Amino acid sequence: MMAFSALVEPLRAANQISGRELYSWNLVSADDAPIRASNGFELTPTRRFDHDPEVDRVVVCSGGDAERLFAREAIGWIRGQLRRGADIGAVADAAFVLARAGLLDGYRCTLHWTSQPAFSETFPKVLLERSLFVIDRDRFTSLGGVGSLDMQLAMIERDYSLELAHAVADWFAHATLRTPDARRQMPLNLRRGIRNRLVLACVAEIEARPDMPFSVAELAARQRVSPDTLERAFRIELGQPPGQFFRGLRLRHGRSLIEHSDMPIREVALACGYADQAAFSRAFRSKFGVAPVEVRAGVTVLR
Repeated sequence: MMAFSALVEPLRAANQISGRELYSWNLVSADDAPIRASNGFELTPTRRFDHDPEVDRVVVCSGGDAERLFAREAIGWIRGQLRRGADIGAVADAAFVLARAGLLDGYRCTLHWTSQPAFSETFPKVLLERSLFVIDRDRFTSLGGVGSLDMQLAMIERDYSLELAHAVADWFAHATLRTPDARRQMPLNLRRGIRNRLVLACVAEIEARPDMPFSVAELAARQRVSPDTLERAFRIELGQPPGQFFRGLRLRHGRSLIEHSDMPIREVALACGYADQAAFSRAFRSKFGVAPVEVRAGVTVLR
């Protein structure tokens, strides 16, 4: 609901601020049944796919479990809109829906950070970026949440003017950065509150290659500092030694792959830098209190 509202409300504000109907929108679905959001609120569709409304842009909006959602009727309608020249986008995990249909192959995109590891493993032809949003030719994606608002501000700027985009941001008391490139960047510290540049650089190395079990000495050498300096920086910034933090980072990566992909546990272990599946399972249970197979069994599959 946050992502959906952040898509529509900037358009409404742009109309009100400008005093003109710059944008109009519809909620398109397979039928007229209300659509229940994860918070329990319901939205009523205004058009059906079989009405075949012509649009300039299509945005697929989804919550969790989109990686297991098959929306064949929606994809058929979207392909028709593409042929008519529409731009196609997705917010949050809805990028899975477009990627599974091959509609993001060769394009840059982003999606919610919790799903990025599984997405990059599943769709190697899609160029995943760690950004709040990405606009690449006739495709556009955001990681959801407030990132959808930032994406819409960029679209409003592209459609009309930077002045209008700033006015819409101010309308919602959104302290957006004032340059498009800066606005779309997702800081590495988005999840962890990390400020130390040395620590951030090492975290970026591990996130880029979670399958490579870098030692603390190797990471220190890559950053041209001593292991003691690296150790001290991590303890001051995160309250734990770098090795412990990196193990947790890899295991969280593994949990994301288990929850959001169908990769066998053995392959997940390898993707997290563990040559031994049993060792991965022991470390996973120690970290999360459950075995990898138990997490996989608990995932709800939507059809």
